[in-house]
Amino acid sequence: MDAPSTIRVFPAPPIERWIEEFRGSYLASKDKATVEAYTRVLKQFAIWLAGQPGSQGQFHPRTITRTAVEIFLGTLNSSSHKNQARSAISSFCQWLIDEKQILERNPARGINVPPQALLAPRILNEKERFAVRQVVERANDIRGEAIFALGYWAGCRVSDVSHLMMEHTHVTSKAGWIHVGHKGDKWRDIDLVNEARRPLYVYLTAIAREQGDGKKKQKLREPSSAYVFTSQREKIPVPEGECDGWRLMEDGVHLWFQRLKKKATKEEWDLIHDITFHDLRHDFAHRAREAGWSIEEVAYYLGHITNKGTPAIQTTARYTQVSREQVKEKLKQIKG
Repeated sequence: MDAPSTIRVFPAPPIERWIEEFRGSYLASKDKATVEAYTRVLKQFAIWLAGQPGSQGQFHPRTITRTAVEIFLGTLNSSSHKNQARSAISSFCQWLIDEKQILERNPARGINVPPQALLAPRILNEKERFAVRQVVERANDIRGEAIFALGYWAGCRVSDVSHLMMEHTHVTSKAGWIHVGHKGDKWRDIDLVNEARRPLYVYLTAIAREQGDGKKKQKLREPSSAYVFTSQREKIPVPEGECDGWRLMEDGVHLWFQRLKKKATKEEWDLIHDITFHDLRHDFAHRAREAGWSIEEVAYYLGHITNKGTPAIQTTARYTQVSREQVKEKLKQIKG
């Protein structure tokens, strides 16, 4: 019987050295945003791959197969994130072929990411709203309550939550506002209603107490990070001057929400199992319209702004489109 084939292991440190060399050569001509995005994706992919069967907790270049890439892309939530990850992995694999002669072919080449279907905006009914809020409160998770509140009571995107920085967060016991808009670089200042401000204030003041006495076993956030919400999983150091290594990624927000819903009772689960974090944003838009906001006001608050700075009404209209049930109720108000 032939001896099992050996896999060449990356020298220690397993991934940092290779990514830094990749950055210095292949990515040298790329803009800063692309370099940071590719680096972030490759670190995420390397950790994931190292945890798969047969990897023995280490990152091996020869285990980068088409199957591995396809399954990893399937763990990501949005089509845009999948496309970015595919490009980053493909570039890295091509570098391994051209300059390192480690791979013989590019396993990421030819993988298609289907476009994300435009789903009808979700309007939660009263029972769904009650159930999801009950599950959040019952979880007794200060950090989670703050994240949920930004989606449900402020209509924030997942990217808004993930990229929210301490210097852009201004909350006191009486008032609060935040500076958000990472997606498309469409930044805006939005005031927070008490239901959004209060959980964020409780979270931030709890952090201050935690750092003061050091008694809690698990940190609410990494104090060296510039971001409000940091990852509670294993951290990877990043080059000096960068702070993305401590940020709670968009996928981290989705994962937290999925785990939260699993704490629901059977009856609650039946109501909320298919609600996404982005659905909270859609529902906020509908509740704002019901509260009398104009469509222009909703557009500004949600960050639906054109490059010229005017409200993107068409986008907001899709978020707040009426349902058959709403029209049916209005029919009763028509007088002859």
